[in-house]
Amino acid sequence: MILYQTLPTPVGPLALLARNDVLVAAGFTADPREMFVRLPHDFQALPLREGDLGDAAQAVRDYLDGKIDALDGVPAEQPGTPTRQRLYEALRNVPAGTTVSYSRLAEQAGLPRTAARAAGSACAQNLIAPFVPCHRVLPSTGGYGGYYYGTRVKEWLLAHESRS
Repeated sequence: MILYQTLPTPVGPLALLARNDVLVAAGFTADPREMFVRLPHDFQALPLREGDLGDAAQAVRDYLDGKIDALDGVPAEQPGTPTRQRLYEALRNVPAGTTVSYSRLAEQAGLPRTAARAAGSACAQNLIAPFVPCHRVLPSTGGYGGYYYGTRVKEWLLAHESRS
């Protein structure tokens, strides 16, 4: 079974989906089915039910209250190649309140600088925002770059983390 809980945030609802107390999806949407359909097919075969996600939900509340590292310890798992998994691990190690470029993220994952495109692809396919904090990756050319949930959400997350 996949449990979901939707929490209010200043930039709109955040839907959390978990299986066996491990986050498998999270995103800024009021409809958890939007996240559910992005899960691997074997997870989509499971029932989706509303429930209390306990520690993950509390981590979101704590994050919103200014404890910007509160999301770091929440167990999360998503599909991907070994390279993509290294990139997701490197993303989770980018400290709140800081940013990195795509090429720097690739380096931190133990990949060559030329893997910046792979880093961008991993961010674009990330199912567990903001717990896997792809919002902390900015283009080396400047600006905010893209974000699955829109630049407004990315800007808010970065500003929130820099204020705390």
